[in-house]
Amino acid sequence: MSTPSLIPLAEPILPSPGPTPSPECLQEALCKGAWDLTNSVWFAEGSYWILLKPLRVILILLLAVVARWAVHRTINRLVRTTTEGAVPTMLRPLRERIPSAALEPEQFVPERRRQRAEAIGSVLRSLVTAFIFGIALLMVLKEFSFDLAPLLASAGIAGVALGFGAQSLVKDLIAGLFMLIEDQYGVGDTVDLGEATGVVESVGLRVTTVRDGRGVLWYIRNGEIVRVGNKSQGWALVVVDLPIGFAGTEEATAVLRTAAASVAMDPELATQIVEEPEVLGVEQITVDGAVIRTVVKTTADGQFAIGRELRRRLAEALENSGITARIAAGRLYPGMPAPAPVRGETGTGGAT
Repeated sequence: MSTPSLIPLAEPILPSPGPTPSPECLQEALCKGAWDLTNSVWFAEGSYWILLKPLRVILILLLAVVARWAVHRTINRLVRTTTEGAVPTMLRPLRERIPSAALEPEQFVPERRRQRAEAIGSVLRSLVTAFIFGIALLMVLKEFSFDLAPLLASAGIAGVALGFGAQSLVKDLIAGLFMLIEDQYGVGDTVDLGEATGVVESVGLRVTTVRDGRGVLWYIRNGEIVRVGNKSQGWALVVVDLPIGFAGTEEATAVLRTAAASVAMDPELATQIVEEPEVLGVEQITVDGAVIRTVVKTTADGQFAIGRELRRRLAEALENSGITARIAAGRLYPGMPAPAPVRGETGTGGAT
């Protein structure tokens, strides 16, 4: 009896191992080095997210801080240079850039220039800070795999909507910025803005406040200011017109010239007078007689005090000389006959 042959059992077929998974950050040098060193997906991706990403974010923020510091330092240097007297072209008032309209250097007040430069510097620093950190924020979001396309599209749509809905606000801000750059007026200036005339109390990028002579505080949007009449820049001209009736013009001119000269010789007022007072002569003829004009060139701050004192002294001089009494007599008795001519002379108003 033959022994049955044994049939060898087939070995179980095991599934072939698939390809070894690799990390998704192999394009980064740190991640690839960790993968080559350990052949561990977890360690390679962990090193990428724990070490590389935070280091990149820190580097972006550090560069933003350094850039902001450098630009702010440049702006502060411009402001400091402007305060010391050497004005850069960007911070120079528009009228100083035009040779035909340039004023003398002594006519500008250093304190006013310093305030204007600091205001412009503050605006520039704010714009630079918002711009630099805005870019840094976008770069940080990109590092965390945020899709910036929808964000940028939404920001663009919001910007367009804001531009259409806030046109007046944008207009006010731009007008205020150019007002500061061109130095049209500042705090303490006496200005004429059309509806409001008075002293500027505050100047902002959107609103300027002016207090008029009756104490009313006006809030004026910068975009609504069409013209500006500044009475506090450079020099001022005080003009005084006084009637002298039908008195002799030579006599009245001499009296007024003496009174005007006394104002210029006053030690308390002489520092505010730029040029000596001048009696120009007869300005016009009215039914009450001639009107003589007197002018004096003063500083912008001293025009009101000089004007009041000049009017007072001119009026007193006319009164002391008797011209005022003659003017009053002519107005009280307008129908008085003219005096008879001396014997031997001819005249049209005397007896025949």
